[in-house]
Amino acid sequence: MAGSKRLITIVWFVAALTGLALTLFISVSYGAKDVTLETVWAAVFHYDEQWTTHQVVHDIRLPRVLGAAVTGMAFAIAGAIMQGITRNPMADTGILGVNAGAAFVVALSFAFIPSVSYSTLIVLAFFGAGLTTIFIMLLGSVHSPLRLTIAGAVVAAILQSLSTGIAIYFQLSQDLAFWYAGGVGGIGWEHLRLLAPIVFIVAVWAVMLGRPITFLSLGDDSAVSLGVSLNAVRLQGMTAAVLLAGSAVAVAGSIGFVGLVAPHIARWLVGIDYRKRILMSALLGAILLVWADFASRMVNPPREFAIGAMVALVGVPFFLYIARKERREL
Repeated sequence: MAGSKRLITIVWFVAALTGLALTLFISVSYGAKDVTLETVWAAVFHYDEQWTTHQVVHDIRLPRVLGAAVTGMAFAIAGAIMQGITRNPMADTGILGVNAGAAFVVALSFAFIPSVSYSTLIVLAFFGAGLTTIFIMLLGSVHSPLRLTIAGAVVAAILQSLSTGIAIYFQLSQDLAFWYAGGVGGIGWEHLRLLAPIVFIVAVWAVMLGRPITFLSLGDDSAVSLGVSLNAVRLQGMTAAVLLAGSAVAVAGSIGFVGLVAPHIARWLVGIDYRKRILMSALLGAILLVWADFASRMVNPPREFAIGAMVALVGVPFFLYIARKERREL
């Protein structure tokens, strides 16, 4: 029986990896101008800057698609961690207001430090996400999913209103529209050089936390009896989630629901072990956001829809489904 479950898990991981590879190829190949597999391969491994098609693939599409994948991984892992340490099935960095905290600091940065560098913006986004997380935890309760969700929603609404006020007062509406609608069109190689190492390092850390988070998700008493330090695991988990959410918001804006949808599907596929669930969430989050970006480009070319709106088309019904399913616990 155990061997059969292990085999099924391996099959799902292979399927997810294959799906991600196929998704990346389709997203890079199709757009305003379709590109063949041979051209994509040549642009990646034998780049010739004198070829316009190579430039389109290497300098525009490839960093955009990889940026969407890495950002999706960040949001998905952060959501999985938060669901585990809060035992809140509706936890997500967007729903709980963490994204709004990072975006609020981005708004302040644009208003008072117009020439802020991307690396500084990431640090400031971490700061905003961290303070917001602490405040929401104090305002709500880690032991009450309903109170925590309400606290996050209220704080997110307040911060979004303040950010809108800043945008109007300092005439930043166009600059901030991207951050609130979400998008990966502006991601370049210079962003990925900073974003990718952060996400992958924190992802490894998250997987290492997977075992105690699994125990914690079963209840405080069970976790303590198994030797888990509750406060230490919660602090480390929240720190990892804040690092992931802050870096993702800094590069792609405030995109919600990825961290809600991907971890739940991952649980259905690989079970409650957070070591497996976090890894599967990362793959599914990458697939979801790359497809959302692809759809945003292809719905009405050459115009683009907001990627956050495309994700919400899936995320909102999913949120309502989870809320209905968990109504007895709430």
